[in-house]
Amino acid sequence: MFKQVHELKNKMAKMQEIMEKITVTAEAGGGLVKVTATGNQRISNIELDPEIVDTDDMEMLHDLIVAGVNKALEKAAEAGGNELRTHAESLLPNFSDPSDTGS
Repeated sequence: MFKQVHELKNKMAKMQEIMEKITVTAEAGGGLVKVTATGNQRISNIELDPEIVDTDDMEMLHDLIVAGVNKALEKAAEAGGNELRTHAESLLPNFSDPSDTGS
């Protein structure tokens, strides 16, 4: 039993490493804000086009950053979920995809 738990912990650690290597980038404002996130949903970079930095309209800048971050996190969750499904059988041999109706 302890051996199985140890093996599962090792597999989960490996999966974390894989998730950290996945990167996605999302844009907001037609590319004026670009946000990069990892598969484990951590923001790794934010790029702002200098054209949008207007100290008289910080609210718009904040909105674009929030929109970009939310899009990047959605893409990261999707990419991470896809990767997890791909490796689920090796992590959990008795795993069955709940979306698989068995037909």
